[in-house]
Amino acid sequence: MSVISKKMCMVGDFGVGKTSLIRRFVDGQFSDQYLSTVGVKISRKTVELESIKHQKTVTAQLLIWDLEGHTKFKGIAPTYLQGASGVLIVADVSRPETVERTIEHIQLYSSVNPKGFIIIALNKVDLIDEEKLAVLTEIAYSVAGEKAIAVYTTSAKTGKDVDEIFHKLAYTMVEQT
Repeated sequence: MSVISKKMCMVGDFGVGKTSLIRRFVDGQFSDQYLSTVGVKISRKTVELESIKHQKTVTAQLLIWDLEGHTKFKGIAPTYLQGASGVLIVADVSRPETVERTIEHIQLYSSVNPKGFIIIALNKVDLIDEEKLAVLTEIAYSVAGEKAIAVYTTSAKTGKDVDEIFHKLAYTMVEQT
């Protein structure tokens, strides 16, 4: 049985929940203790995907690069983004400015990987009401334009759409190889 290995990155401003989304996906856990990522942390998870292209179940080993969210890090971020087939750009819906800044992350990732795939995760949806969420989702769609393959509303705390964002990106990366 062959295993397809794919690199994906998590990017976004500090404190948006990148590490929490990874922990929920990889370990099935959530902690509200904030630990800032320094540099990059790499996690692995193997998933089974029903591939239409390969006409069988495919085993994909995901190498998930969790990139530090501080702006001083932006200078070396392109080095970490190289070779990534896809990226999850995370924003915190309780901080609308992080949703507006997703355009900067899209541009940075696209400049390094013009053929890479992008999904936007609007995280921490358990913290705001539906009306505000609808407005922020509209903003995310307008910012993403044609660049992103999807926009999801997620919660690392409740697990809402966490597996879906990783599986959707993994599936897209595998089908396009």
